[in-house]
Amino acid sequence: MTDESSGVVAEVFQNEYVPVGATVADAVVTVTAGGGGTSRPAHGAPAAEVIMIDCSGSMSGERLVQARKAAAVAVDTLRDGVSFAVVAGTDWAQMVYPDRQTLAVADHATRAAAKDAIRHLKAGGGTKIGAWLTLARELFLADRAEIRHAILLTDGRNGESTGTFERALEQCKGLFVCDSRGVGQNWSAAELIKIADALLGTADGMKDPAGLEADFRSMIEAAMGKTVAGVTLRVWTPAGATIRFVKQVHPEILDLTGRRTDVSARVGDYPIGAWGAESRDYHLSVELGSDTIGDIGEEKLAARVSVVRGDDVLAKGLVRVVWTDEEAKSTRLNKRVAHYTGAAELASAIQEGLAAREAGDTVTATARLGRAVQLATEAGRSDTVQLLGRVVEVQDARTGTVQLKRRSENKDVDIDAEIAALGSRKTTRVRPN
Repeated sequence: MTDESSGVVAEVFQNEYVPVGATVADAVVTVTAGGGGTSRPAHGAPAAEVIMIDCSGSMSGERLVQARKAAAVAVDTLRDGVSFAVVAGTDWAQMVYPDRQTLAVADHATRAAAKDAIRHLKAGGGTKIGAWLTLARELFLADRAEIRHAILLTDGRNGESTGTFERALEQCKGLFVCDSRGVGQNWSAAELIKIADALLGTADGMKDPAGLEADFRSMIEAAMGKTVAGVTLRVWTPAGATIRFVKQVHPEILDLTGRRTDVSARVGDYPIGAWGAESRDYHLSVELGSDTIGDIGEEKLAARVSVVRGDDVLAKGLVRVVWTDEEAKSTRLNKRVAHYTGAAELASAIQEGLAAREAGDTVTATARLGRAVQLATEAGRSDTVQLLGRVVEVQDARTGTVQLKRRSENKDVDIDAEIAALGSRKTTRVRPN
């Protein structure tokens, strides 16, 4: 359903038929915005950008050379009038451009000055990502832009305590979107995923820094295409029902369940960030109360989903349940729901398996990574199976029978596993039933 004036459409994909006595309703809601849910042209949306470049000691050499080039390309891609800053990250966060703790306004002169400052970036020191994010937060708070986006590039693991890092992320939630990138061979997928989950951005990594320029250009182009921020997915459920989860499942998996803000006892908002002309998929799972179970043939509303910005409802969709005793109806899988259920399980299996491997829990690591190999094989993701094959010896891919390999001094093996963890979060879309 759509509000014609908003340009936003919400489509619900599900098999509404469930067996007699069933209480769980699953649906995928596809939200498509022709112009970001606003009639305002893209160039009229006030925007701000903060580019954070790791300048720790390990970035010396080719990584820093390519990072400078990528940051310069990002600055060149900013449209006129966008507020921006470049930050160097080490044991602390330092302003590169402008030289004061403020944001500059993009034009020919400021872009040239920023690129000149970027050319003088030097490597030295450690890595404290929370400090970098904290400075970005302070810069954004001092600006009135509606669209707030950041890029964070690192080649290493965070040197802060877990508590310090997570407190910084918590303080940044809801203020800006951050796309995080790892380069080289010593960054942590788990840390990049934490940033992506908290700040509703993407996470990716690469061994070869030569790919940074194109990636930075793509991220800035996407950010410049956003026209409206502060959009939420509002979910109403009937009395007695509970939300099992709400996840963005395309183009990248983001679990929004814990980000709920209660509007009322039966209505909650889940943040879905800034939008341009794009389409995303969300998986909603609802547990109905046992006292609401219907009779054969009875239909009930399991959820009402709305795309909301402020007081404006941009689009609506309905999730229904019909109880049936016909097995052919109740066992028919909706292709989108089944597809994304498998993708989410694959991502969890890889991340949990690698975390267990890192912690020395070989039993859990073997079980979870074996399951990941099995799921990736079933989904036809041969690239993921190949990357996992650097970490486990695959004995039978179809059954997920694997043996954990010994930790190697070859860092390529470990970073391939980190890349697999990030890659598992990216999904493709299937045709609807």
